[in-house]
Amino acid sequence: MTRTFCLLIAWGAVAQIGLFSIAGVYYLADQDAFAQFTRSTLQLAIQWETVTSNQLYGLWLLTALDLSVGMIALYFLYRAFKSFAQGEFFSAQNSKSLKRFAIFLFAQACLQPLHGALASVLLSLNHPAGQKLLSLSIGSNEVRIIAIAMILWVISELLIKGRELANENQAFV
Repeated sequence: MTRTFCLLIAWGAVAQIGLFSIAGVYYLADQDAFAQFTRSTLQLAIQWETVTSNQLYGLWLLTALDLSVGMIALYFLYRAFKSFAQGEFFSAQNSKSLKRFAIFLFAQACLQPLHGALASVLLSLNHPAGQKLLSLSIGSNEVRIIAIAMILWVISELLIKGRELANENQAFV
């Protein structure tokens, strides 16, 4: 059962990378769809009629950079759980992959408020003086993700130390 769950997690990570990539290309090609998606997901008081196509392309690039950090995290998650599915639970490579996943997950959670702030500034550039926006919000989701990333980081370090102790004990005997 553990093998099945590990494979499910590994291939789920690959599927998410694929879906994010396809969505990114789609939204780059169809700016109107991206504008509609942005309007429905961003909870900002933007005067949408003043937003230019260059601002939307800038927002797309900003979003792609933000999501790329998450996709790198998913890649390391895939590597770790693919190896876990093969029964390699305590290898140095798995521990490093899990640690890198935790680091990129931590970075993604920290970048999320920055992405929102930059998006609000970018989309309100054409607003009249005194109506430009800078919206910075840190929610409980970001705090939870940071906590999970820190826990996974510690667990990966424990796996590395455990592997070193196992090797040391094996060499001693």
